[in-house]
Amino acid sequence: ASVFDLDETLRDGAQAAVADLGAAGLPVALLSGDARRRAAKVAAETGIFETHHDVTPAGKVALLDGLRDAGDRVLMVGDGLNDAAALAAAHVSMAPASASEAGRTAADFVILRDGLDAVPATFHLARATARIVQQNFALAIAYNCIAIPLAMAGLVTPLLAALAMSGSSVLVIGNALRLNGRLAQPEARPEPQALMMPA
Repeated sequence: ASVFDLDETLRDGAQAAVADLGAAGLPVALLSGDARRRAAKVAAETGIFETHHDVTPAGKVALLDGLRDAGDRVLMVGDGLNDAAALAAAHVSMAPASASEAGRTAADFVILRDGLDAVPATFHLARATARIVQQNFALAIAYNCIAIPLAMAGLVTPLLAALAMSGSSVLVIGNALRLNGRLAQPEARPEPQALMMPA
């Protein structure tokens, strides 16, 4: 009789990606179709504390639907054919370039390199972008709340109003350009061509 001891190798950056997401306050769960022992081994190696084993493709979708119904926003990362439905059901989904065609098609983003560090990097960039957008909306509203009453009262000349409008645009653009500073930090940005959106 022959015995084969088969094992799986973690993707590069898996432990760091899980730790980074956890530090950002995002709980990470493993949804696996594998048996309990293998799923627990992978979870222990990556630092994941919530594990679901022997999960069917429909079961993965059901788990994601439960999170959505509870008001959680879900990011799904998967590479197999059995992950495609869950990738499509998540709010945002990513698949590595080596994933099945169905997985790559269902995902919102495809990670073009082997490592998973693009996952937390993309999350941090998206969070920073959302924060900048909110700040710019607040700046625009504040400008209009001040400028419109002054203009209606005839307290500003057309030239001054035009200059103030240009100044507010420069302020908003300058605030948005702060994202370039974040992209300049190697630890905070995905590498060029690290992500793509499926057509």
